Amino acid sequence: MAKEKEEFVVSDRRRFAPEGELRTDVPPQQEEAPAPTPPPQAVAPEAPAAVPEAAAESEELPAPPSEAEQQTQRDEYSASGKKIDEMISQSGHAGPGPEMNFERLVESFYMTALIQMGAVRPEGEQPRVDIIGARQTIDSLTLIQEKTKGNLTEREQTLLQNVLFELRMAWIEITNAIAKAPARPPGGGPPSGIAK
Repeated sequence: MAKEKEEFVVSDRRRFAPEGELRTDVPPQQEEAPAPTPPPQAVAPEAPAAVPEAAAESEELPAPPSEAEQQTQRDEYSASGKKIDEMISQSGHAGPGPEMNFERLVESFYMTALIQMGAVRPEGEQPRVDIIGARQTIDSLTLIQEKTKGNLTEREQTLLQNVLFELRMAWIEITNAIAKAPARPPGGGPPSGIAK
């Protein structure tokens, strides 16, 4: 019995060229039906796919999940959270922390930015500054401020304004210090003008 040699064709169905531009030589894709969601314990976290900024603006978003799908997901999320809380309490560790609210969200961004700017670090360690990450965190808080305008309590609005003011001032101080720092020569030696 002779086996027939099967031929296959490889088709590049990517929508974007390596430069991030939309390709015109690709036929539009048929939308596939979403696969059923596996149980929560079988789901592994995935990194979000990088989407070029220009493409994100020109592409239409997929239709949102139905109300029934969203409710099922909320119920499963809540049940999973209760299971984890029970496991934590049975292990003898402290129970779950306080419930998430807007103030805790802002405080979380605040602490993240302080860590990124090196203001908060373990004792005895050198500060590690992520100035670009800090700017993105501050910009995220600014976006939250813009998108929630007129929708916050006076306390929430004051907290957000104070946090943004403090973080922006700290960021300005750090960037000014970086700009004034003597340049290091290639190879990581001492700054120019300093004797070895």
